[in-house]
Amino acid sequence: FFRPLWRYPMSYYALPNGAASSEALIAERPSNHLALASIVLCGTALATMFVPMGSTMFFAQPTQTSTLSTGRAPSMLRSAKVPVTPSIGHDSPQHARQYFPDLARVSRITPTRDFLSTETTYSQPNAYVSLACFFVGAVSAAIMLFKRSVEERRISNFDGIQVDAWAMASASATDQEEVFLVDGKQVIDDDGNVIKTKSAYKKFVKLQKIKEKKAGNQAAQQQQKAANKQAPKKKKEVSIYTKTVLLPETSFDLRANAPKREPEIQALWKEKGTYRKLIEKADATGAERFTLHDGPPYANGSLHMGHALNKVLKDIINKYKMQRGKKVEFIPGWDTHGLPIELKVLQSLSQEKKRSLKPMELRKMAREFALETVEAQKASFERYGVWGSFDEPYVTLAPEYEAAQVKVFGQMVAGGHIYRGRKPVYWSPSSQTALAEAELEYPEGHTSPSIYVGMKATKLTPCLEEFADQGVSLAIWTTTPWTIPANRAISVNPALSYSVVKRGTGDLVVVATDLVAELESKFGDKLEVLKSFTGEDLSGTMYQHPLVARENPVVIGGDYITTEAGTGLVHTAPGHGMDDYITGMKNDLDVFAPVDDKGCFTSEAGEFEGLEVLGEGNVAVRKRLEEGGVLILYEPYVHKYPYDWRTKKPCLMRATSQWFCSVDGFRDQALDAISSVQWIPAVGENRIRGMVEGRSDWCISRQRTWGVPIPVFYDEKTGDEVLDQEVINHVAGIFAEKGSNAWWEMSVEELMPAKYADDGKTYVKGMDTMDVWFDSGSSWASVMQQRGLPVPVDLYLEGSDQSRGWFQSSLLTSVAATGKPPYKTVLTHGFVLDEKGYKMSKSLGNVVDPAVIINGGPNLKQEPAYGADTLRLWASSVNYNADVLIGNAVLGQASNNYRKIRGTLRFLIGNLFDFDEKTHAVPTEKLPALDRYMLARSEEVFKTMTDAYEAYNFSKVFSELQTFCVKEMSTFYLDIAKDRLYISAADDERRRSCQTVLHYVAHNMVRVMAPIVSHMAEDAWQAMRKDTDVESVFEMGWVSAADVTPAEDPALWAQILEVCDVVNMALEQARTANLIGSSLEAKITLHVTDAALKAKLESMAATDNGVDDLKYLFITSQAVISDTPVSGEYTSSSETATVLVERADGEKCERCWNYCTSVGSIAEHPTICDRCGGVLARSA
Repeated sequence: FFRPLWRYPMSYYALPNGAASSEALIAERPSNHLALASIVLCGTALATMFVPMGSTMFFAQPTQTSTLSTGRAPSMLRSAKVPVTPSIGHDSPQHARQYFPDLARVSRITPTRDFLSTETTYSQPNAYVSLACFFVGAVSAAIMLFKRSVEERRISNFDGIQVDAWAMASASATDQEEVFLVDGKQVIDDDGNVIKTKSAYKKFVKLQKIKEKKAGNQAAQQQQKAANKQAPKKKKEVSIYTKTVLLPETSFDLRANAPKREPEIQALWKEKGTYRKLIEKADATGAERFTLHDGPPYANGSLHMGHALNKVLKDIINKYKMQRGKKVEFIPGWDTHGLPIELKVLQSLSQEKKRSLKPMELRKMAREFALETVEAQKASFERYGVWGSFDEPYVTLAPEYEAAQVKVFGQMVAGGHIYRGRKPVYWSPSSQTALAEAELEYPEGHTSPSIYVGMKATKLTPCLEEFADQGVSLAIWTTTPWTIPANRAISVNPALSYSVVKRGTGDLVVVATDLVAELESKFGDKLEVLKSFTGEDLSGTMYQHPLVARENPVVIGGDYITTEAGTGLVHTAPGHGMDDYITGMKNDLDVFAPVDDKGCFTSEAGEFEGLEVLGEGNVAVRKRLEEGGVLILYEPYVHKYPYDWRTKKPCLMRATSQWFCSVDGFRDQALDAISSVQWIPAVGENRIRGMVEGRSDWCISRQRTWGVPIPVFYDEKTGDEVLDQEVINHVAGIFAEKGSNAWWEMSVEELMPAKYADDGKTYVKGMDTMDVWFDSGSSWASVMQQRGLPVPVDLYLEGSDQSRGWFQSSLLTSVAATGKPPYKTVLTHGFVLDEKGYKMSKSLGNVVDPAVIINGGPNLKQEPAYGADTLRLWASSVNYNADVLIGNAVLGQASNNYRKIRGTLRFLIGNLFDFDEKTHAVPTEKLPALDRYMLARSEEVFKTMTDAYEAYNFSKVFSELQTFCVKEMSTFYLDIAKDRLYISAADDERRRSCQTVLHYVAHNMVRVMAPIVSHMAEDAWQAMRKDTDVESVFEMGWVSAADVTPAEDPALWAQILEVCDVVNMALEQARTANLIGSSLEAKITLHVTDAALKAKLESMAATDNGVDDLKYLFITSQAVISDTPVSGEYTSSSETATVLVERADGEKCERCWNYCTSVGSIAEHPTICDRCGGVLARSA
């Protein structure tokens, strides 16, 4: 009430721009005195009536000189103190300042007789005075409002726009605006509006001058451009010695032009049959086989970054093994059955079409969709540069695959591991099928309606008999109220202590003793412990079912009953929970589950029939319990809950008749098999071991159409199943010839062996299909064994989530059927997240598409086409054992690293254009010390990279390659080498020795990088290969050893490199001070304190090979070693050396740019040094 009156005591009315009336701006200011009087009097009245005795109020005073945006506050208000009452929260100066940010100060006022005084004492308020003040204030406010309404009616004739007082600039009733004229005429601005004030006119003139100046500048620039075009171009002066310099020559471009060049290289591989040629070569030489078995992705959509990371890592391994001479045949695969594909097909159909859809129509459509997706994904994988038998992949819908899968099923049947039973399984109402553990996800934030219920004990055991007259209830807790109709018992832990407690209402309930304090807090009750006993003592108690006329027992449960949550007594519904089911089997409880396929109550649930259990069913059950007086407490409970990973909707546990694989029969064998496998990283073993140790039987049946049918028949009368080896083998033979469609297309008589035709019984086909994890989990047999490849295979490589998926299903089927694991080594990688560490989601807009990385997006500036090799380089650079990040910044860094590696490689190749290893190579014993060191260092780097490849540590390979190219080659060795590569005569030994090193490095560098950046390596090889060389870089084999004799001392060279760093720091100081520009303008004096290092440097300086001289090492024109310490303006020091920088002696050589005192000594060439003169003489 007060704030608007204080802030806005008046309103202004403005006519639209361009109004013809001289009254273009009219302002109405009601009496400020009346406004202030009404505020003060009303405020005083309220303060004296409602402020408690002794309380404090804070009053605000506006800044005397403050100007709010466009105008000053009215003069009367600028000196007024305005009350800020505690009733609106301003009980402190800080709150007042926050509410009025433009206050000069906040005064502490005690409400008393003198309202505007400070720090006066409190006196008892007089009610009559308060009422009188309030009455006068109200009358003043009414007068003010009446006057305002009159003025508003008058102003309404102008059709004005009302604005707040302080949003106007210097507007008042006394300063009406006038029409502004220049030379008797109105001035119109560029927008066609009339300029009405002098200030606006000045602003307009200023803007016009700026525009004219800008237009003049643009005209001058255009004239200059036109003049430049007409003027003849001045030719750049070129030295006469330019053509005498041996600059690099190569067709290997610095720019990759990946979108164009990479497909050309892939076409070359296909044309030459490189992949198949390597397999045939390895086969001809009897090479050892290496098999990486491909886990099949679902053929249900486009590829994402997880696919890209996975396939690139596999390809790196396969290519490395191929280069090492192994026989590698990579068979890519696709999972083409199951609900993911079925849902994709159904999503494209109308509701009417779905209702009329027949099984074979759906299967045909699903098959077509799956095969189309396979082709699309296949093309994407090949674009990544992935090699494999893409012309002969495996797909789980292939007849030969389905037949082999059925045979694996038969082997498990023969081993006694397959059975049919009615037990609780995860059921997806949204998909209307059973689900395996691997098909579930547990999103954060699920909230369940948890309830505490007191079930009345009817038949008491001795521990409760003394409470018979009072009556006692058994308190249970559940997060699934919808399962209460299926309650068949209450389970207790025999080892726990339980107590009868008395609530504040007088009711007696039984709870776990350790939970009494926690339940007191939850119930809001004081719980008095009357008696305690063990769970064993409670066993045998009977209680009344809270919803139906039925008595149920208290039974002994298992270790799953704890005091971590709930009451310690567990509501038991054997039809809706695995622990409940096991307890029910031990105590002969019936498996009751009154829920249908859609997740709705059946007629067995009585009054709840038809209600969706996870929705209305939960609510209805809770309401009935409340009406029955047995609901103790309801509260929302946030926890992890299983969701269908495909539909993203919650699941439930429901007892149905399903086919199961009994894991208990071979669990120990499976755990032993896990121990025999190498897990990378080692934590993978712990992950899968824990899952196998604690897992229940595997539900392998699904109530779907698109899949491999379980080959079982049932006696039409008795319902007994027919499942023997003869039937299974017969069906497998039919599937091998006609595919699993035969199950729907052929009659029972055709599908069953002949002996069942005349046995007098009628059979029907089972219509359940196999879990898709059984499909892919059988690939060790359906692919590896069927194609003659040894099992166990060398390597499985997938995401870490496959410990509950493909790794586990493959392990279980293999151990159950053959007694051994299907793999020797399992390598896992993490998930791909965005660069902020968030999961990629279309809704978040943070999805990174591998196709866009390679080919670019619609806006190439924002989403450039990096090519496949940048993607591959990124995959090699990350620690894939954990989750990895990708985004624009990450890709930009990967692209930058790619360019640096390519630039180094281009320099190597470009300087080998006239080098023939057989003719020009310098023996290692004749190489200068610098070249011997670099040769030895290169071999060391290549060995480290080889070891990293063997350990699947690709980030180590990347870091070694990156550091070697950028730091050791480009920044150090190649920078030094430019002088002798460019300036020397073609056949000078100093040049040929350098080329010998470059040749070794280049030929081995393309080999070690080929598994990762395959296109770049091949592109480089095609630019450097001779006609007699192999056609592909992958045919070169692996790294060749360098014969470095004698080897240089690595420790000593490490010290030399440190000296180089000290020299560079000193040179940078001199460059910053403008003493020098290029390092060739410098002369350095070096003082070394380490004796061994000094001796090495002196021996290098004493050589005349034109390489080891220190001036070449430091890339300066002169370098000398001083026996005495050096000092000067430009120095830099380390523990072993001090460097002084000075200007070089002599003149600059026009050819080599070194400074030398011999410049001018050759009459024919007065601008070059004697070294260059000798080169020209030898080259003549």
